[in-house]
Amino acid sequence: MAKVKIIYWSGTGNTAAMAAAIADGVKEAGAEAELITAETAGAADVQDAKAIALGCPSMGAEQLEETIMEPLMEELDGAISGKTVVLFGSYGWGSGDWMRDWEDRVSSDGASVWNGEGIIANNAPDDDVLDSCKSAGRDLAGLA
Repeated sequence: MAKVKIIYWSGTGNTAAMAAAIADGVKEAGAEAELITAETAGAADVQDAKAIALGCPSMGAEQLEETIMEPLMEELDGAISGKTVVLFGSYGWGSGDWMRDWEDRVSSDGASVWNGEGIIANNAPDDDVLDSCKSAGRDLAGLA
C-alpha cells in the first residue's frame, strides 16, 4: 500500500486539523497516511517519497515557525527536488505572504507545489478549506 507522509507544525491546532483532513483524503483514496510532527521529522522522512505534505501556520512577521519548522525546512531544501509538495497552514492576521514565500522557496528547491499554491485557513479551517485538504490528500495518494 502506498504511504503518504504529512509533516506539520501546529501551535493552536488549526494546522493539525488541516493535516488530519489531508490524511482523511489519503485514506479515502486507499493509501496509508503517516502524520509526522515537525519536531520528529527530517530529510530521511521524504527521501523515497514522490509527494509529501508540509504544514505550518504563519508566525511573527508572516514567516515559518523559527525554532522547529524553519530548521526542518533548511534540511528539506536539499531533499525535495523533483517531488510534489502540498503546502498548508493557518494564519490569524496578514495577507498570506508567508505562504507565497514558502511556495517560492519550495519551487526554488526544484519541487512542484500541488495545485500551484498552498492551502491556507484564516484561523480555524472552515468546510471549504477542509474539503481542499481532503482533495489534496486524494491527489497525493495517487502520486505515492
